[in-house]
Amino acid sequence: MSARTSAPARRRPSRGARVAYGVLGVVGELLITLGVLVLAFLVWQLWWTDVQGNRAQAEVVRELPRIPVPTPAPTASSGPLVAPERHDEPPVMAEVDHAVTFATIQVPRWDGEPERPVSEGVDRETVLDVLGVGHYPGTAMPGGLGNVALAGHRTTFAKPFNRVAELQEGDPIVLRTATVDGGPGTDTWYVYRVTSWQVVKPSQTEVIAPVPGKPGESPTERYLTLTTCHPMFSARERYVVHAVLDYWAPVADGTPAELLEGAS
Repeated sequence: MSARTSAPARRRPSRGARVAYGVLGVVGELLITLGVLVLAFLVWQLWWTDVQGNRAQAEVVRELPRIPVPTPAPTASSGPLVAPERHDEPPVMAEVDHAVTFATIQVPRWDGEPERPVSEGVDRETVLDVLGVGHYPGTAMPGGLGNVALAGHRTTFAKPFNRVAELQEGDPIVLRTATVDGGPGTDTWYVYRVTSWQVVKPSQTEVIAPVPGKPGESPTERYLTLTTCHPMFSARERYVVHAVLDYWAPVADGTPAELLEGAS
């Protein structure tokens, strides 16, 4: 008779091993959950805040108190009504209260980007995260002598200054003021031209001085400065664009040619 060989008995994991396996399983589940939460946060931060921000800012622009832009009678030969350039002393509106939206900004270079609201203040909670572009308090109002200094997100919350690095020398930046107080400077176009750009540290606040880069000097020109975070997805530095006023025009006279070029 042949001897029967018995299969070796399987050894059960020790109590310590079972505990270790259990801990590893819990840790694995926690890491998966954490990964899902991080992914959800990134989707919210990088996509959903843009969706919400674009909707909210578009509504702010729609509700601005301002006169309609005039258009010519619809005839076969009529085209858009182009506002004549004015190079005399421009009207300048009075300063407004915190978080009041008083103007909009449009940049033809950023084809496809909507008209963005400009509001007083640069804090995130009440202006940048909810209203779009912010105006540094104490800097010049549109058309005024000195420096109209604006700030905006480069990523998240509709990222109004996302394409700031595309700007080139001579590019127009158009501000349009709303009828906030009915005084001078309301319902006016201001067309600025880009002159330079730079990357600075957050502490270099001289870029928004009345004469950019020269604190304490009295201005003789009308500047515009855009500031945003740099590099992308970081607040380590600031990307800064400087411009000077080219001309102004009443909204009642038509639309700046720079906003009509390329339009069908």
